[in-house]
Amino acid sequence: MNSHTTTVKPGLMQWLTSDTPQSRFQAKCGRTWLGWLKLTENKLAMIGLSIVMGLILVTIFAPLLAPYDPLAADLANRIQPPGAEHWFGTDQLGRDILSRLIYGAQYTLLIVGLVAITAAPVGLLVGTAAGFFGGWVDAVLMRVTDIFLAFPKLILALAFVSALGPGIENAILAIAITAWPPYARIARAETITVRKSDYIDAARLQGVSNRGLIIGHIMPMCVSSLVVRVTLDMAGMILIAAGLGFLGLGAQPPMPEWGAMVSDGRQFLLDQWWVSTVPGIAIFVVSLGFNLLGDGLRDVLDPRGGD
Repeated sequence: MNSHTTTVKPGLMQWLTSDTPQSRFQAKCGRTWLGWLKLTENKLAMIGLSIVMGLILVTIFAPLLAPYDPLAADLANRIQPPGAEHWFGTDQLGRDILSRLIYGAQYTLLIVGLVAITAAPVGLLVGTAAGFFGGWVDAVLMRVTDIFLAFPKLILALAFVSALGPGIENAILAIAITAWPPYARIARAETITVRKSDYIDAARLQGVSNRGLIIGHIMPMCVSSLVVRVTLDMAGMILIAAGLGFLGLGAQPPMPEWGAMVSDGRQFLLDQWWVSTVPGIAIFVVSLGFNLLGDGLRDVLDPRGGD
């Protein structure tokens, strides 16, 4: 068994690091492996990856990790300090803060995940179309983008969620509406860079349509830059979502959303600091994790954005 394992590993390593890949799949696997090796050299990026993976694991195993029901009130134990029974204390209704923190990770990951998979494709489509066609198409799409960029994200999100009504679904929609313009600008810049490339001209001579050129040849070239930007923006999305929750426009009671938890404990901040401080620290740590991971991915996927 051991001899078989030792013979397979060098063969796999040789296949991954080959200078002459025999297929596109092998080339992609080789680039991914080399990128992973470069990412592991960045200690801060690995710390960020650990935080993000921890958030994902906590979200998945929340029912197993939470010691109490996050919605169950226990007025006999309200505002209890951190201790052996309640590690992070209890809130004004006697609910266990640790359990609410664990379940609140689900809403945090839900918000950043849904915003990322909706805003990034919209920005990618708008940016590639503007950069590829140019002319009046570029002018119209970029002026719309500039209008959205003219307003701070939080103010714009507040305006949209105020019009749509409070709730986590409307908060996600409002954040997504405000998040796509930077991705459009990045995709447009990448598209302008590559649209005159030789391989684009060769594909056009082979009869590939404009739609095929955008989807099959140009969009893949923009993905790496967008992945980096989305990862870096997730910290801002978390803060905007927490801000909406703090103002009562995001997740509604009794949902254990971190921003709403900070808002619930602000009246006890001086004497019972843990009610607001613990979810505030969670927001800070997760935001820091996404920022560290995003910096590491930028060094790996977008070397031009580094030093």
